Amino acid sequence: MLIDFSAMEEQVIPGFLGGKGTFHTRMRVDELGKIMRGALEPGSSIGLHTHETSSEIIYILAGEGKVLCDGAYEPLAAGSCHYCPKGHSHSLINDSDALLEFFAVVPVQ
Repeated sequence: MLIDFSAMEEQVIPGFLGGKGTFHTRMRVDELGKIMRGALEPGSSIGLHTHETSSEIIYILAGEGKVLCDGAYEPLAAGSCHYCPKGHSHSLINDSDALLEFFAVVPVQ
């Protein structure tokens, strides 16, 4: 199945999951999970959350930032891949002056 993100309507979500600033996303959602292309504006974040029924893989396409995973910060840049296993917590943070663009997969497990 081809997923054409450019053909999807962009969602603009302020304060996603209790985070700061603005999250832009185009996503495919079904009963098996989510596949998304997203972006965080400078100074924005996705709030700290626990993956109770899924894991998450985030691949950074452009920009720089960090992730808070299980209480530890990890730097991220284009080409980085972050994995948050089921049962663990994380937050994605754009602490740079440029857009942080990423691709993410959240399979229901």
